[in-house]
Amino acid sequence: MTESLVVTRITHSCHLIQIGGLTVLTDPWFSEKIFYHPGEPVALMPENLPHLDAVVISHLHYDHCDFNAFSRYPRKDVPILCANTVPKAAIKAGFTDIRVLEPWQSASVGDLTITAAPGKHGVFEVTFVISGGGRSVYFAGDTMLIPELRTLTDRYGPLDVALLPVNGLTIRMAGNKQVTMNAEEAAELASVLQPKLALPHHYAFTGGPVGDRLILKMDKNPDHFVEALCRLVPDVPTKVVSPGEPVEVTP
Repeated sequence: MTESLVVTRITHSCHLIQIGGLTVLTDPWFSEKIFYHPGEPVALMPENLPHLDAVVISHLHYDHCDFNAFSRYPRKDVPILCANTVPKAAIKAGFTDIRVLEPWQSASVGDLTITAAPGKHGVFEVTFVISGGGRSVYFAGDTMLIPELRTLTDRYGPLDVALLPVNGLTIRMAGNKQVTMNAEEAAELASVLQPKLALPHHYAFTGGPVGDRLILKMDKNPDHFVEALCRLVPDVPTKVVSPGEPVEVTP
């Protein structure tokens, strides 16, 4: 039996993924500080989240790992599956069930299997395949396009949804070093993975007027991904999802 699948974007790269009766939160971010602004509304605060069965955290950057705010979530025993740089911050925030996954390692949460896949970013990162109930979702955090990601469907079968970063973030002060996929690269990965639905994330983020001018450079228009996807692989649907908007994936 194929379970229902609903993806609700909270903001940035923070999503609720609901497969049947189980819910996974990705890369929690609920607040802002200097040089870190979502650039869009935050649909839910931690205290208003539904019951979570798991949380996946790709890396330790504040906009993907906001434990100062997420510590307000009342269930400190929620399983947190994460990169190996995250546990210290999770423990400090009071969470008690922390499971480190190295690339290609898996863990079970209820009827779900959560597998870490490789990633490449400015710091150590893993990405995740979340599967169960006849469903499978790839959450790409804010990785670059690397060869290992092209093997995901060979390893884990067809994907229902691919959640992909698209802003091509570069660091001006590091010689314009690119640290995140851009729209064209994300569309290229989607053309290989062939999900039933490809959703962009990681595009509204801003470092503020000073940060964007002096530190960061990025593409904040997700329509560039939509255009690239339509050109490279027109049979893979996509849409730009507003914070709080649930997207139900039909069988």
